[in-house]
Amino acid sequence: MPRTFAYVRVSTTGQSTENQIQEIEAAGFSVGAHRIVAETVSGSTAIAQRREFSRLLARLEPGDVLIVTKLDRLGRDAIDVSSTVKTLAEMGVRVYCLALGGADLTSSAGTMTMNVLNAVAQFERDLLIERTQSGLQRAKSEGKILGRPARLNEKQKRDVLADLASGMSVSALARKFDTSRQTIMRVRDEGTRHRSHNIPVE
Repeated sequence: MPRTFAYVRVSTTGQSTENQIQEIEAAGFSVGAHRIVAETVSGSTAIAQRREFSRLLARLEPGDVLIVTKLDRLGRDAIDVSSTVKTLAEMGVRVYCLALGGADLTSSAGTMTMNVLNAVAQFERDLLIERTQSGLQRAKSEGKILGRPARLNEKQKRDVLADLASGMSVSALARKFDTSRQTIMRVRDEGTRHRSHNIPVE
């Protein structure tokens, strides 16, 4: 006989999952208290990082039913929700979402809903890529230097090379210039390359 589980989530400890449980009962689903999995975690947290949901996944078996009140209970965005539903469907678990009229997301109608979600997810990905590329092109056209700013300016780099030549250690220089040993070693290596190619260190 199929078992029915409910996953309810709130964002803060000051909130209660009771309303979600009542919604599920009002929709006609009978869920034993030992099969109601409640979690307090931000909706921006990926489903894979939600401890209680991960434990629930380990309990679910083919033929089981999982009830949620809203899609955002299953992930932080359309991409995450779609991946979660796909995982559950592959496990043989039916997923009902009350906000979508109690539709089984793993059914034919649910598959259509998930196809729309996937289209939205792809649109979100494409839009993000487009915005990122536009932002990079605009920054380049404005002469902005991309990437992390240099930890040391040119004068400091020359001072580092001079101190290295005088025998100071990499660790001592990292402390002196309040930076990492890796930064000092990069300056040293750049100076070595410049000298090998007869390029003045400016």
